[in-house]
Amino acid sequence: MTLSIWFKSFSGEAAVATAVTKRLAHFGLTVRSDESFFHDGDCCLAAVSAVDATVIADLEKLSRSFHVVVLSVPKSLPRESRWQLLHAGVADVLDWTDDRIFAEQIVARVHRHLEIERLANDDSIRNLLVGDSPAWRELVRRLVEIASFSGGTLLVVGETGTGKEQIARALHLLDRRDHKPDLVIVDCTTLSPELSGSELFGHERGAFTGAVAARDGAFALADGGTLLLDEIGELPMPLQAQLLRVIQEHTYKRVGGNVWHNTEFRLICATNRDLEQCVRNATFRADLYYRLADWILRPPPLRERREDIPLLVRHFLEHAANGGSKVEVDPSLADFLLCRDYPGNVRDLKRIVMRLHARHVGPGPITIGALPADDRPDGVTLIEPWAEPGLLLALQRALDQGIALKEIGRAVTNVAIRMSLAQENGNLQRAAKRLGVTDRALQMRRASHGGLTSD
Repeated sequence: MTLSIWFKSFSGEAAVATAVTKRLAHFGLTVRSDESFFHDGDCCLAAVSAVDATVIADLEKLSRSFHVVVLSVPKSLPRESRWQLLHAGVADVLDWTDDRIFAEQIVARVHRHLEIERLANDDSIRNLLVGDSPAWRELVRRLVEIASFSGGTLLVVGETGTGKEQIARALHLLDRRDHKPDLVIVDCTTLSPELSGSELFGHERGAFTGAVAARDGAFALADGGTLLLDEIGELPMPLQAQLLRVIQEHTYKRVGGNVWHNTEFRLICATNRDLEQCVRNATFRADLYYRLADWILRPPPLRERREDIPLLVRHFLEHAANGGSKVEVDPSLADFLLCRDYPGNVRDLKRIVMRLHARHVGPGPITIGALPADDRPDGVTLIEPWAEPGLLLALQRALDQGIALKEIGRAVTNVAIRMSLAQENGNLQRAAKRLGVTDRALQMRRASHGGLTSD
């Protein structure tokens, strides 16, 4: 299959497009300039000769939909400009050289991106890590790259209920090793100084009272697979020291034994604590932290990806149905679920959905009556009939970010004015009538905000 890449020029160097097309064709990569041929997630090669606010804004918008690699032409961009481009969301910045090495660089990046996209969109991963919000999909792509193209340790830091164990299961699923054992999970909050050695490393027969037979520990059980140390931040300092050698050298001794055993495992650690701050507070060993944190993922709380709530609700309802008839949610209830606070994040949402499913009876969608009394909002909150979920989501996001009511009202008013002017082709009288205000009031409003236009 012929691969294609979209070429977009911000430089005006027409000759570069011709040279790039010719070079990449040798590697089976077709260069096209027609944006309509491409879809979200495809690769874009952007030729840039200078970086200004307009270019940054255009690339920020472009990077929300495409995997953008910037081509610096005709000479190398300044160092500070390169960092600006990365902060704008581009994947990489390469210098244009009309040679084979440049073409190989592009082709390698395209193939890596396509493989990550393929794995991230696999049904098994999508069913495990549910969500389509930009923040969540970017986390999934990062996880896929870590799992598939590295062997380092992974530290997952996030609030309770954000999906840390699901991330560990996804990484284990992406492990390509044959005959791997099941994911091994150790809850560090349950480890006591007396029994931690046996739980982690196993013991020999007779190592202590009650040790009537030899036993494998977590590191032995995870040999050839993946080990999750959950709530690693709760591990007392004396127990932290026990992990140093086995994590670095992948060797250990059983309790009561003298023989060193080898084990090959992929280590994931999860915590809701800020371990860097714990290191500064001398409650977590620095030497252990740097062994755990080859890679770090920070799953966002649900309040930062509210647009995933409807998808998560459908996912949990399908799970609750267990192969039975699918059940929908009434719009009033859907609005409530979208705007509710979730201190326990996705786990909290799942709890509510499961309760709703259990209380729902008969045909038709789940209605607000299925909501248990202790989950209902205090008082009555009336939602305007024209307030679509998209508006509710935007308002909730603004509130989550601490935006004041006055600022929210001003922003919504300005958008309404712009939309009315656009719908009336800039006619002030008709726009004012549509908004239910006088011409004079609309003129004053535009003047006080720098002359709002319909763009």
